[in-house]
Amino acid sequence: MELRSLADKLSGLLLCLITVLVICNEWGLAEWTQPLKPLLVLALVPLLAAQVRLSRKAFVAVAVLISIALAATNSDWLDIVVNGLVTSAFIGAFFTALSTLRNVAATSPAIQRAGTFLAGQRPGRRYAALTVGGQAFALLLNYGALQLLGALATANAKLEPNIEIREHRIRRMLLAIQRAFVSTLPWSPLSFAMAISISVIPGTNWSQAMIPGLVSSLILAGIGWALDTIFKPRLAVAPVRAEPQGTWATMLPLVALLAILVVGVVSLTQLTSVRIVGIVAVLVPCIAFVWILIQHWSDAPFANAAYRIRDFVLTELPSYRGELVLLMMAGYIGTVGSQLIGPLMLKAGPDMSLLQPWLILVSFVWIIPLAGQLGMNPILAVTLIAPLIPEAASLGVEPTAIVVALTAGWALSGASSPFTATTLLIGHFAGISPLRVGLVWNGVYSLICGIALSLWVLIYAFAL
Repeated sequence: MELRSLADKLSGLLLCLITVLVICNEWGLAEWTQPLKPLLVLALVPLLAAQVRLSRKAFVAVAVLISIALAATNSDWLDIVVNGLVTSAFIGAFFTALSTLRNVAATSPAIQRAGTFLAGQRPGRRYAALTVGGQAFALLLNYGALQLLGALATANAKLEPNIEIREHRIRRMLLAIQRAFVSTLPWSPLSFAMAISISVIPGTNWSQAMIPGLVSSLILAGIGWALDTIFKPRLAVAPVRAEPQGTWATMLPLVALLAILVVGVVSLTQLTSVRIVGIVAVLVPCIAFVWILIQHWSDAPFANAAYRIRDFVLTELPSYRGELVLLMMAGYIGTVGSQLIGPLMLKAGPDMSLLQPWLILVSFVWIIPLAGQLGMNPILAVTLIAPLIPEAASLGVEPTAIVVALTAGWALSGASSPFTATTLLIGHFAGISPLRVGLVWNGVYSLICGIALSLWVLIYAFAL
């Protein structure tokens, strides 16, 4: 037990140190510290992997085997491995920064009241309310939004005595929450989809990808709402209508927090040349720290903030070891594996230059969710195929068009893959398998969204 506690503390401290180094790199500070990042990742991963389940350990094993194979076949293997470790460091730092806001939001009474208000909406407007509100929660809490709103939604639905109505209510509410979450992926500055995509496609940034990403988001959310409206279940008995507790003013603290976050990101993007990931890694923890002070303003705010930070670093952050191992190793395997498998695919597969540009762009919308059906994390899929993507100029499109296609495919994977955290969490709350969530509950939705997003990608790339 003492060894595990020590490992947790070391893991938390290493993650914070890695985050600081990534921030320094993004902001052009203390460049002499950057060689430490790969070494810190090598120290961190064994500590995390020792305490995760076998499926997560498999990712580490694959990373080791790929590294060995690369060393045996590529004379530049060391530089490639270091680049892969740097990618893992970036992913770990981004996850750590986002987790600070999730930690503070989890203890906020205002956030709890807002979630309860959304979950208690009348059936006629519940899906739309959970879609819009779910996007706001997703920005602040990331996957924590699914956990919070999912728990509130199921608790609300279980108050319904009629089994038929209760089952339909749970399904519709959980789908609204999941689809709200995936609809933020194509545009949110806090999503891994955006952070990874703009990092692997040269010449892109968040400010350029935000507007077309919002259109993708509208397509995902709008189709979800339309399907829920058109295919309302026919009930044998009429449900009892109950007014939600509170008013829309309950949402004002959440709206204010989002406004601060978005305005801060946009302002720093315009005022600096720092990438969005560097801005988020600084801005989000700062907002979280101020939020902690506000929560404890009447009771020793700085002392309580110090205690909360210590607990976050040494206890909560290491508890995400499973997610961290999966995400960091997915980034490493994709970065390193692409250099090992890429040349083989180029020799054995079709010449990408012979394919029509429109076909290449549309393929990204479908390849990522199809890879998700085989258990491939979107981070792994995107980093793996990135080196195979022709330059935007050769396709006759702007680089941002490629990001729009990648993030669209990423969102579809989040809705349809039975191996993603979204479907796993929704399946847990619904008491069904993630396979049923991805392929039955979201099957038609994913197909329609795939077609619509493919058309949008082509319109944006070649007509706008």
